[in-house]
Amino acid sequence: MGRKKKIKKTKSKTKKSKTKVVLEQSAKNPIYKSKPYKTNEIKIKKIIKQPTEKKIYNIKDYVVYPKHGVGKIISIDKAKIGDIDISFYKVFIEKEKLTLSIPLNQQSNLRNVSTINQINKAISILKSKPKIKRTMWSRRAQEYEQKINSGKLYELAEVVKDLNKKTDVIAEQSYSERQLFEKAYERLKSEFEVVLGDKTKLKMDKALNRIETMIPSQPSK
Repeated sequence: MGRKKKIKKTKSKTKKSKTKVVLEQSAKNPIYKSKPYKTNEIKIKKIIKQPTEKKIYNIKDYVVYPKHGVGKIISIDKAKIGDIDISFYKVFIEKEKLTLSIPLNQQSNLRNVSTINQINKAISILKSKPKIKRTMWSRRAQEYEQKINSGKLYELAEVVKDLNKKTDVIAEQSYSERQLFEKAYERLKSEFEVVLGDKTKLKMDKALNRIETMIPSQPSK
């Protein structure tokens, strides 16, 4: 019985020695994965180009930019911002004496000036009855502002129609109402002028039934 126990002990010793050898071999020959490194490596900077997009508009075209209204494309230029080459429209807004630079990849923010049929439909909106809302003025003013800045012709015509008091008497409108009306009126007029020319104001005022009372001057005796 004593001999059998001794044999078991020797077996366990051999197992331990085998494991030690394996560890020693792996420690002696470690495997390293190193990245190739070049001391005199020259980095070449690549010029990043703006995503290519076909030019929709041309120089001298009239376009509408939602937040500013009608403008005229005066040039199509190129510029380098950082490492990126950008092509952009230069749009001159006559009413605000402002020049905008709009990249070609953002030209979806622009739209063409309305056609004569769309202008006529907008005039018919001006002739219709204004919508009277009972909500608070601050909320209505916010809605009107959103419509004005939407750049949509019919929504702009609705604001002009709803805020029109059919008179130039200041007392009948609050200051904020008058400001919003004038902003919408001028924005709409600027687009009408491109299509209708000098007859614009007359047609708009007639549609809105804005009667200007003129006091005839008496002849001097």
